[in-house]
Amino acid sequence: MLNVAVLGSGRGSNFQAILSALQAGTLPGVRICLVLSNNSTAGILEIARANDIPALHLSQRQFADESAFAAAMLEAFRCAGVDFLVLAGYMKRVPALIVQTFPRRIINIHPALLPHFGGAGMYGMHVHEAVIAARSAFSGATVHFVDEEYDHGSTVLQKEIPVLPDDTPATLASRVLEVEHALLPEALRRLASAPDAHT
Repeated sequence: MLNVAVLGSGRGSNFQAILSALQAGTLPGVRICLVLSNNSTAGILEIARANDIPALHLSQRQFADESAFAAAMLEAFRCAGVDFLVLAGYMKRVPALIVQTFPRRIINIHPALLPHFGGAGMYGMHVHEAVIAARSAFSGATVHFVDEEYDHGSTVLQKEIPVLPDDTPATLASRVLEVEHALLPEALRRLASAPDAHT
């Protein structure tokens, strides 16, 4: 059983995809224990509350420094019984202490084919703008383990789609998001069914 905290900063469409998979019974071995956002008005928190899932607003701005913030995150995870983290549109760097506490137990969804179009500054529409500007033939999405470098950890799952001749960053973003919504629940399903999944 993976006891999961989902971290997000925005409307929560990837979290909704996970939730829909859970409700459909296609994610055995996964339990959502907590949803955490750095944004108090994030849609992801509203979705969690509407589904009776504990939802927490926690931002580094509330703390004197990163170490205090990381300690508060760890305490929230401990209280909720969390042993696995999913970054689903979380737009902040995860503190090093969190990465060290959850080695190979944090995954992120990135809207490009890593290792291309990743790293600092490569988030949201910036990614799709860069793909279009580079005239790449393909884009897609990547689920990867999180380490202390942006978009650097090993790949869990990846799917590519063609970049169409008339694609704009917005149309490409929309099609990549559809891939994300399928890919993230599938990655979780595979990790939960792995022999070394947490019990």
